[in-house]
Amino acid sequence: MFFAFVGLLVVLLHYYLWKRLVKDTTRPGRLRLVGTVVLGVFAVLVVATLSLSRVVEPADAAWFSWPGYLWLAMFFYLLLLLLVLELPRLALRRWVRSTPDPVRDERDTEPAPAVNEGRRLFLARGAAVVAGAASASIVGAGAVSALGPPQVRRVPVPVGGDPLRGFRIAVVSDIHLGPISGRAHTERIVRMINETEPDLVAMVGDLADGTVAALGEAASPLRDLVSREGTFFVTGNHEYYSGHQQWITELERLGLHYLRNANTAVAGGRLTLAGTTDVAGAGFDDSPDLDRALDSRAPDAPVVLLAHQPVQVTEAAQRGVDLQLSGHTHGGQMWPFHYLVGAAQPAVSGLSRVDDTWLYVTNGAGFWGPPVRVGAPPEISIVELGSER
Repeated sequence: MFFAFVGLLVVLLHYYLWKRLVKDTTRPGRLRLVGTVVLGVFAVLVVATLSLSRVVEPADAAWFSWPGYLWLAMFFYLLLLLLVLELPRLALRRWVRSTPDPVRDERDTEPAPAVNEGRRLFLARGAAVVAGAASASIVGAGAVSALGPPQVRRVPVPVGGDPLRGFRIAVVSDIHLGPISGRAHTERIVRMINETEPDLVAMVGDLADGTVAALGEAASPLRDLVSREGTFFVTGNHEYYSGHQQWITELERLGLHYLRNANTAVAGGRLTLAGTTDVAGAGFDDSPDLDRALDSRAPDAPVVLLAHQPVQVTEAAQRGVDLQLSGHTHGGQMWPFHYLVGAAQPAVSGLSRVDDTWLYVTNGAGFWGPPVRVGAPPEISIVELGSER
């Protein structure tokens, strides 16, 4: 039912695009027919991409995922811009109907206004060109951002004081290996993290969209991560969709340390690092348990909590956590989705504070769905403890 609803919605919205981009801008004939066929193919491609990407192995899905997800981004911005351009279209309706109709009704006292076909076409084609050019520019720039190297973002956080001054945690999230992002994506992230020479690496969920059998090779460069304290990880919601236990086993085989509602002392006992499962784990008999995650922690050491979703900070603040590191939001990924994300999460990106707990949300190093980022560049974050704000 869900996919049927999504498919119907996609078809209806493509009908609106067809009306504005094809029907309104052409006269009946071959050009309109070509435009209709092309837009129909794109509509089918979007439905196929959204429905098949979850059931087809990533290697087999690449051929339709690339054009399907790129068109999905283009489709979204075309829709958004054309809806905005409805306002000047409405404002110019009288201008379009400024030519009098010489045919009168017997009851009319004045000629009925008729559509000036030349003006109508000019307005329709102008709106189509503006929307098309702007959308292509936005999606093109967004694809360059999403597919390019992540930014290295340094984040000073006043946690730990002098004993932890200069202690650096490399935070990476939402790598999202899949039909578009593969081994080369992981290799670049590992190389960039290692170049920062961190004290500890924290992976806060959503590594892959697929099984270990399909994407294990793409994740294998993670074994090359180097830091003084090691690499620690927690699950994100996409781990559960992909088979979380197999990914936990695989990452532990690669030398990463899993914090399943648990904590460990690092930095010579000066810091407690805790981790909790994602809230999506509740549907897979793997619920987050902060009480267990913080049990037996050192009483005088500050606590850094790894939790995939920022929304978990409410419970963290109630339990005296000093800093929570999260991902999940992608920083909104494609403007203006950050407004929707902000309605569901206490923070979308960057450093903020909830009561006495600092919350840092990274944009993530990958993308989900369209390989496009608008207003939310991919990043690897270097959190520097003991720093003054």
